[in-house]
Amino acid sequence: MRNLAPYAARTDTSRGRRHPEPPPDGRTEYQRDRDRIIHSTAFRRLEYKTQVFVNHEGDLFRTRLTHSLEVAQIGRSIARSLLLDEDLVEAMALAHDFGHTPFGHAGQDALNECMKPYGGFEHNLQSLRVVDLLEQRYAAFDGLNLTFETREGILKHCSLKNARRLGEVGERFLRKRRPSLEAQIANLADEIAYNNHDVDDGLRSGLVTLEQLMTVRVFARHLDEVRARYPEAAGRKLIHETVRRMINTLVSDLTRQSAENIRQHAPTSLDAVRDAPPLIAFSPEIHQEQQELKQFLHTHLYRHFQVARMSAKARRIVKELFSAFHDDPHLLPTEFQMRAQADKPRAIADYIAGMTDRYAIREYRRIFTIEAS
Repeated sequence: MRNLAPYAARTDTSRGRRHPEPPPDGRTEYQRDRDRIIHSTAFRRLEYKTQVFVNHEGDLFRTRLTHSLEVAQIGRSIARSLLLDEDLVEAMALAHDFGHTPFGHAGQDALNECMKPYGGFEHNLQSLRVVDLLEQRYAAFDGLNLTFETREGILKHCSLKNARRLGEVGERFLRKRRPSLEAQIANLADEIAYNNHDVDDGLRSGLVTLEQLMTVRVFARHLDEVRARYPEAAGRKLIHETVRRMINTLVSDLTRQSAENIRQHAPTSLDAVRDAPPLIAFSPEIHQEQQELKQFLHTHLYRHFQVARMSAKARRIVKELFSAFHDDPHLLPTEFQMRAQADKPRAIADYIAGMTDRYAIREYRRIFTIEAS
């Protein structure tokens, strides 16, 4: 095992698993978590769940699977530099999107609206529900039985109402404490990945242009650098080189600023990290540039009329599926019919949230369209 900083999360002091198990042979507890996540059904489903563009709109746009792999790669690089546990960061990164619905945020908003009378829907909470309950792979327990530290990192956000129901893993939200530095890294690695890769996908789709992006400081600066050094570069080469340099700048800045924050606060243990302010952070200048990039993407990509049209279709599919299953639970697969006997709305939400984009479209057609066989 690598020499880790004293404030890193350590497998030998882990708070353990919900169901006790013998220690693994030849790997750490966090490596076991990572491996269980990779072999899960929820991980494979990420291949056909999208970020911004619906799965059938193109083969080269990011899916939640490729996004999660990119988050893991960025997270591991930062963790290694700060002497933190890379395997724990990787496990969190690979599972952080398990609770996302089909059709990205449009599907999530629609499902939350359907579930408002029944406690609502939070995708972070659903990710935890997947690894704690819904995965069915082991004879001894439901879920993947991950360590506390991995589960804590998967649950990035949570309402206080739900936190009260979660026991130990929800405690930090009630006490306003921080998660491990590994969890903080996974959270910001997610932000780095989706902001920059949405730039790439937005340009690939033609919904945003280089001219529009030149109004964003962080993009304009790096594009100018690439054009100055490689005046012959054009097309995809120019874009890839620019995005690559943006990611490198953000990772380097986050690593430097976080190392300085750690030096100033000098935590001596993971408990000290929990009582400190957030220590993994961008410098103020880069943070401001990140906010500008986010605002640009919201204005010019996420609210683009072509994205809005697909989002409207997605919301209609999710809402009408929910309504059909709620009116007649016998339309649900057998496993979810059984779950519906105890909590019908939550069972329906579990089923819909687990769908891929294309499966949701097929299920909608099966229920609402009369087709010749």
